[in-house]
Amino acid sequence: MSPGPDPEDGTARALAGTVRRLQRTVERMRAEERSRAVVDLATGILSERLGLSLGESAAHLGRLAEESGVPVAALAADVAGLPAPDHPGEAGGEPVAAPGPGASVGGERSELQHAVEAVLDQTGGPLGVRAVAVWQCLADGALALAAQAGLPTAEAAAWARVPPGVPTPAQRAVGLGRDLWPGTSETAGPSVGPGSVRAVLPLMERGRRRGALEVLWPPPAPGLGSAERRQLRALADLCATLLDGPAEPPADDDRGAVPDGLLTPALLLAPVLRGGRVADFAILRVNDLFHDPLGRPRAEVEGSSLLEAYPVAAATGLFAHLLRCHESGAAQPATLLELEFQRGADPLPSTVRLGVAPLGDRLLLSWQPGPARAGAPQQADLLRQAQRLARVAGFEEPAGTGRISWSEGLHELFGLPPEAAPVPLAHLGRHAYPDDEPAIRRLVDTVRHRHRSASAVFRLVRPDGAQRYTRVIAEPVLDADGRLAAVRGAYHDVSAQHWTEVALGATRERLADSEQESAERAELALRLQQAILPTVPPALGPGGLRAAVRYRPAAKKDRVGGDWYDVMPLPDGRVLLAVGDVAGHGVGAATGMVALRHALRALAVTGAGPGRMLEWANTVALGEPGQVTATAVCVLLDPAGGGLHWARAGHLPPIRLGAAGAEVLPLPHGVLLGALEDAAYEEHSARLDPGDVLLLYTDGLVERRDRPVEESVDQLIRAAGAPGPDLEGFLDRLLELSPSDTDDDTCLVAVRRD
Repeated sequence: MSPGPDPEDGTARALAGTVRRLQRTVERMRAEERSRAVVDLATGILSERLGLSLGESAAHLGRLAEESGVPVAALAADVAGLPAPDHPGEAGGEPVAAPGPGASVGGERSELQHAVEAVLDQTGGPLGVRAVAVWQCLADGALALAAQAGLPTAEAAAWARVPPGVPTPAQRAVGLGRDLWPGTSETAGPSVGPGSVRAVLPLMERGRRRGALEVLWPPPAPGLGSAERRQLRALADLCATLLDGPAEPPADDDRGAVPDGLLTPALLLAPVLRGGRVADFAILRVNDLFHDPLGRPRAEVEGSSLLEAYPVAAATGLFAHLLRCHESGAAQPATLLELEFQRGADPLPSTVRLGVAPLGDRLLLSWQPGPARAGAPQQADLLRQAQRLARVAGFEEPAGTGRISWSEGLHELFGLPPEAAPVPLAHLGRHAYPDDEPAIRRLVDTVRHRHRSASAVFRLVRPDGAQRYTRVIAEPVLDADGRLAAVRGAYHDVSAQHWTEVALGATRERLADSEQESAERAELALRLQQAILPTVPPALGPGGLRAAVRYRPAAKKDRVGGDWYDVMPLPDGRVLLAVGDVAGHGVGAATGMVALRHALRALAVTGAGPGRMLEWANTVALGEPGQVTATAVCVLLDPAGGGLHWARAGHLPPIRLGAAGAEVLPLPHGVLLGALEDAAYEEHSARLDPGDVLLLYTDGLVERRDRPVEESVDQLIRAAGAPGPDLEGFLDRLLELSPSDTDDDTCLVAVRRD
């Protein structure tokens, strides 16, 4: 009898047939991709030369091929200066039509070399490019020089492979995943073409970093506009399609079955691209070992989006972990992640160990439960520690048994020895301060008879007489018939909190008293200041003088200062004008200001000059309690002749504004009032012509922290312009334009001689 057919031979023949079928499919696809690559390159060349869009260039290329009767791929090769690609029909495919913009292309390394040479040819003249290099990422993180044009042979051989970790611009561009342009520090580092300036563009394919395109120029760095950068980006996209791809992945059915063959829970994911970037992953398959943390069936998880099924992935680093694996094409080491899923209103914390590896253009995710959380003994230890730190201890009293369970710490709280019997809730009043017994009786009645939870704070009296402020919380435990089965609760030592609240209460009372006193002092100072500073100056008689005054309090209402002004007609026909500023704030400054203002008014009627009046005012300041110091300027004005006599005590000088412009009057010598005994004050004289305005002011109008006062005065006067006949409007304009930033009081006095 002849032997029957060998089953192993049949399996081998079936496997060989499958391999041949796959090889033919691969050859056909590669032939189509090579043709599309050449057509895309020709389309781009026509777009640049004819000024057409990519769609118009593709249509134009198709018309030319139809009119000439040659295949589109052959005509495209002639346009691009490349050898004609193999006709896809030789591999069992169909003729390739001209693709539209954005069509996917691919090819062999020889085609990549031709493309790189064409890139140098196309960019050498218009852009001045000296050399072009294409780097390809290897599985171990190294870079290989896949193609180049314009580099010396020896240099290209020396740079054939760049190990991982070498800080070349190409490695940097791949790591960052973005374009690096000439003139930045990111393009510096060891690389081909030393001494050149370069642009480096990462090569991306379906969101994965495949390598980098490096374009070199002789120095100096070229100025690349947006059009030139778009052109180089398009060339980089073309080179990405021509790089050698990884080994062909298994068929879709085979890949879908991979998770089922694993001994650990696993998911098969596919990237979801939006705008050329990975925005999500689709869950294609989960195996039988995978259990959804939310209890959903396998059919509900498969086919869904990762971020929709598990939104926690975006916030915990899971999505970033997957994205790194997809972009780099390298497996990521297993890592522990703390995830917290949400089931309704209840959080479900979980620790998982995740491992991820690329499977063609997909990802295989291993999802294993992580180490268990702390067990019961550990949880008990943590609970005891937390109770000790919070000074909390629990109890339970089963009904009718007389057995009471106390947790650790209650004997210490009650001041009882460890062997003492626990205190029943009904006897708690015997250990409390007498005044607190009613509150404890209400708590016991509420829990035992009304079957409701209750709490109370009482003073626990220990055997040694010490008292502990204690909060007791109790709740009833009812059986199926609604009868009381037990009472459970806890004692909380709140003594520290109580004494803290007592101390805080006392502190609040003292602060309230201080705040009230401070507010009263500020109100008194403000009323003093407002009482002696009239809002309207007195009439200055028939001498042709008009005056206007302004007082602007500090921005901070509680900072009452010592600024003051005075306008006073004298018995001899002259007019006293004065402005001053007492140092400090509050009641002390206000009372000092009152004393000095009234002293000058009294001294003015003696007929003395302004220098002599300031000498007497200095004596008054020295005699005031609290060492009052102040600045002041004192002016005597003759309405008939316009004569001015003034002296100053450390104050800013008057300003005369006339037809010739603004003039800061000279600074006579004079120190602060209250600073020195026997101080002398120099006098100066000038004239106020008809139409002139004399301005006196305090430093709150012009003082700034960042510049000299003189600059601020000059800036303000120039900005305010000529005063004109409206003195009130002029003073309002000065206050509005004031450059001051010190939040100080401001006094203004303006007198015009008509």
